[in-house]
Amino acid sequence: MYPNMSLESLCGLFGLTRQAYYQHLYRGVDCTIEQEFVIKRVLEIRKDHGRMGGRKLHLKLNSFFAEHQIRMGRDAFFRLLAANKLLIKKRKRNVCTTNSFHWLRKYPNLIKELHLNAPNQLWVSDITYWKYSPGFLYISLITDAYSRMIVGYHIAITLESIETIQALVMAISTLSELPENLIHHSDRGAQYCSGMYVELLNSVGIGISMTENGDPLENAIAERVNGILKEEYLWDQQASSIKEAKVILDRAIALYNFDRPHMSISNMTPNEVHTGNVYIEPSRLWKNYFTKRPANQT
Repeated sequence: MYPNMSLESLCGLFGLTRQAYYQHLYRGVDCTIEQEFVIKRVLEIRKDHGRMGGRKLHLKLNSFFAEHQIRMGRDAFFRLLAANKLLIKKRKRNVCTTNSFHWLRKYPNLIKELHLNAPNQLWVSDITYWKYSPGFLYISLITDAYSRMIVGYHIAITLESIETIQALVMAISTLSELPENLIHHSDRGAQYCSGMYVELLNSVGIGISMTENGDPLENAIAERVNGILKEEYLWDQQASSIKEAKVILDRAIALYNFDRPHMSISNMTPNEVHTGNVYIEPSRLWKNYFTKRPANQT
């Protein structure tokens, strides 16, 4: 159709100038190059943070956008991820690590009315699992509730208390001096109610607090940390031995503590908050999850 028609005449049929046509063409080319540039950077970040979600990626790309004068809002960024099949799908948990049906003493929940304003006032603990070639590995974690810093961890092939206590030993070793009124909060699992675990907490003067029912809000921060570590850093990692698994876990926790921004702590890293290198109004960092319940619930 119109084989001998000039570009200028063809543009005229659509009410455009030739200059406008070329500007539109160049913008399209620039946009494609820009998107490819962003995707390349996303893939570089994902080498370390394999399953980091879109919001965290967009946050980490802020300096990259500014450096290269790229303007891309979060919605446009999510559309770009979706178009390149880079959105992350959540996976379901199917392994139970808690046995609260035992005869050991269980402790009351001490954190319902607790308000934090600094690190090392409340540690939250939980156990998660990681599947590897021979079966399952179990990771015991202790996290500072204020800074979200993982202060103690241990990986083992069993759920025995002697393994879980190693994470507590590590956490205690990070303290130059024991803070007053530090509380350790956990579920009612046999590992945390065991004589050895309770004895160590009592010997160093750390208060003992436990959940009172199966509501995830009673240990929300620990549950969240479990999910982040497993979903973003461990799920796609393959380990053939406990020794190899320890190396992978060490690196994953270092990335979590020192490189991953957290929305719950004003988009800072746990290490920044825990070491006090930056200051943010305490009320923005700590929120008591129990205030979300209706007043008639306990």
